[in-house]
Amino acid sequence: MEAELTALAASGATTFVGLMATEAWSQVRGRLAGFLGRGEDDEVIDAELEESRAELTAARAEDDEEAAADIEAEWRNRLRRTLRADPEAAGELRAILAELAPRQPSGPAVAINHNTISGGHYNAPVIMAQWVNDGVRSTPRRGPGDA
Repeated sequence: MEAELTALAASGATTFVGLMATEAWSQVRGRLAGFLGRGEDDEVIDAELEESRAELTAARAEDDEEAAADIEAEWRNRLRRTLRADPEAAGELRAILAELAPRQPSGPAVAINHNTISGGHYNAPVIMAQWVNDGVRSTPRRGPGDA
């Protein structure tokens, strides 16, 4: 169970520190402060999160990856302590992370074809595609003898 909580804390810290430098941070910050404070120290933790964001922004502006890694380690440890103190909080943290996770497409996003045109002279664009769809559904073609 300890390894699972440690991995969850690491995932949470990576996600939250990654979001500190984005516009989404203002929405995430309150949720994280509430999670860490467990309803008691939300304002204090919110101030600490803002301080970390300022430090992270300065570290990235100076290309100081070590300082950025230290900030992530600090929040990883903080999340781990919260999860140890209240193992039931793991479900809440998972829910927050699932909500923040980008939606992944169910199938392949890109199909790559390699086609070659040789010979001839073309005076217009040539389009090669697996599918070309303008949103209009068509009926299947019927061959000779099809009813």
